Amino acid sequence: MGKDIRQVYTDTLLELAQTDDTICVLESDLMMATGTKAFKEAYPDRFFDVGVAEANMVGIASGLSSEGKIPFAASFGTFASRRTFDQFFLSANYARLNVKLVGTDPGITAQFNGGTHMPFEDVGMMRLIPDLVIIEPCDTVSCAALVRLAAKHQGSVYIRLHRKGSQTLYDERQQFELGRGQVLRDGTDVTLIASGFVMVPEALKAADLLKEEGIRAAVLDMHTIKPLDEELVLSFAQKTGAVVTCENHQVTGGLGGAVAELLGEQLPTLMGRIGSQDKFGQVGTLDYLLEAYQLRAEDIAEKARRILAKNS
Repeated sequence: MGKDIRQVYTDTLLELAQTDDTICVLESDLMMATGTKAFKEAYPDRFFDVGVAEANMVGIASGLSSEGKIPFAASFGTFASRRTFDQFFLSANYARLNVKLVGTDPGITAQFNGGTHMPFEDVGMMRLIPDLVIIEPCDTVSCAALVRLAAKHQGSVYIRLHRKGSQTLYDERQQFELGRGQVLRDGTDVTLIASGFVMVPEALKAADLLKEEGIRAAVLDMHTIKPLDEELVLSFAQKTGAVVTCENHQVTGGLGGAVAELLGEQLPTLMGRIGSQDKFGQVGTLDYLLEAYQLRAEDIAEKARRILAKNS
């Protein structure tokens, strides 16, 4: 078993901090949940636990950024988005500062914390902020790479971060770039555009299911939701003529919304959106929630079949 995603996040920050004394970490009483205790032990003068005061945390992070620091401020995704939105919008982004805000346990990955801690709306909110970069890694390799790129990027970033579990979909040598999606599988019949730790593997499984029926599905990992890789989306929409977006988020406002807006304006294409269908969160295991919110590979494959039937 490999490292948890959160351990990869912390290890990457420790690596960066060794050669960059501007890297600092802020927590809102969730150090153990985020896994950043090791950073506190290594760099106590660059670690700030502000308690259960997420908006204040973003204000402090903005102040640190104004003094030349690169702050990574983390909380559960519900709090990192809804509770801090005004401060992050104005103090960090409107002020053109360099705050890296981390929202953990996205969507159904909150599991037993239930609906109060289950963010299905965070990407939709963050997409409204001008010039903000939004990223969501799908495995340990992309997590490390995207955290490094976030630190290097001049400007604020929202990182949608899975906490528990480990999976490796990429080779360690894989190169990443903000705003550029990855082609995980080529195909000519339908394009599955996915993001994150939960939905990218489900999209790959769906492609396998469809392959058994002679349907060749391309799979794109859209690890940067904003700015969207428009060139990649348009090229595969043109190539396959059918698109299904797959996200652990509301179908409104997130990855599916971004892709639909692009295609609606530039290349009208038959498409479907897999995600939470205007529902609140609930308590449950990951497997139960995948089924309850129709996020499984089987749901993705069925959506693709229905779209292709319209296209025939």
